[in-house]
Amino acid sequence: MNNENFNGTKAVRILVSLLVAICIWVFVDDAGGYVVTVNAADIPVEFLGEATLADRGLMLLDDTESTFSLEISGTKKALMTLDTSKIRVQVDLTDVTAAGQQSVAVKARYPSGFDSSKVSMKPKDRSSFNISANVGELYRKSVEIRCDIQGAVADGYIAGELQFQPGTLEVRGQQSEVENISYARVTLVIDNATETVSETLDYRLYDDLGREVSGANIHPVTDQIQVLLPVYVIKELPLEVNFIESPGSSLDNVTYRIEPASIKVYGDAALLRDINSIKLDDFDLSSISSKSTFYYQIPLPDGCENLSSISRATMIIEFNDLVVDTLTTGQIAYENPPEGKEISILTNQIQVTLRGTSVDVGALTPEDVTVVADLRDVSSASGSYTVPAEVRLNSDGDIGVIGSYQIRINISDPVVPEEPEEPETGGEEDNSNQEQ
Repeated sequence: MNNENFNGTKAVRILVSLLVAICIWVFVDDAGGYVVTVNAADIPVEFLGEATLADRGLMLLDDTESTFSLEISGTKKALMTLDTSKIRVQVDLTDVTAAGQQSVAVKARYPSGFDSSKVSMKPKDRSSFNISANVGELYRKSVEIRCDIQGAVADGYIAGELQFQPGTLEVRGQQSEVENISYARVTLVIDNATETVSETLDYRLYDDLGREVSGANIHPVTDQIQVLLPVYVIKELPLEVNFIESPGSSLDNVTYRIEPASIKVYGDAALLRDINSIKLDDFDLSSISSKSTFYYQIPLPDGCENLSSISRATMIIEFNDLVVDTLTTGQIAYENPPEGKEISILTNQIQVTLRGTSVDVGALTPEDVTVVADLRDVSSASGSYTVPAEVRLNSDGDIGVIGSYQIRINISDPVVPEEPEEPETGGEEDNSNQEQ
């Protein structure tokens, strides 16, 4: 046998021997009940129910025990699967109702999925699963919130008033520390903002000399503050009147001015995006015939503010060329008469009042004016009626009719003509002829 074969066989035998020894050790350890102990030292204590404690005007002080150590015993096989860094220790404070040193129970929990039936646990260096909690009276104070703004809004925009949620910050803790706090400060960074900015920010606490205040026994009710900075757009909006035109009262024949012609407003960009003017009112041009002045309160779009400090507008208006004249016409007619009836017009002439430019009104003749009554809704009963009539003009000029008009008509049944009598013929006449 050469040396290489001998050495290989020897190595295999040693490896097999080690595997057999390990298997025997594991079997003996598991079946024979050999117990070993491991330490889980200085496990951080998790305190539950501090909010309930605060509702009772109490707080947990810093000199309360904050760690807990354990001894865990079991077989090597069982302990090999235990990660002691995942053991949790919890203390429930919901049953604490008074200040002072309080002995509270500790609950230790194994990691999820670990089989705890093959191990045991006990406190290390103490007799029970309890710790001493130092509970003190809770002092409360509300302080103002201040904000440092870094940056600016974009040109044409204006920043509104800062809003905080909560409006003030409530700080709780030991009175000696909380009393030194004067305000909380946040920093809001903006860069050419064109819309409202809303951010949730961290803050720091300061005393009345501007020195930062901190301490383990200071407990604000919230860790962050929501800051809202409204950003408004500035817009110049012209003031307008919605003119209602009619024949003889066209806007082309009018001169007017509105003072002021426009105002500056600011508001949310979304509200002002589609607003390009401010309407003062509707105005019927036919309601005036001479130079007139009107006053209006300036309405603002919802959610907007007036930057011009002007709340009332004035409109001065007049027609460039306007005459009012009358014309007498004998052209009177009707349409849509009742079926089977005869209609007689009893009105011979009507005086019509007209308005318009001097040239257009002056060019109108009586033959260009016709008064027409619509008899569609007139009763079919015979008799005399007064019916409304419409004035129609044969002109392309800018002329309007002022007022309303009526005519008198008579409705009657048609006259049926009498039929002529036929000559009589008889027997006596025939006999006389025969006699002759």
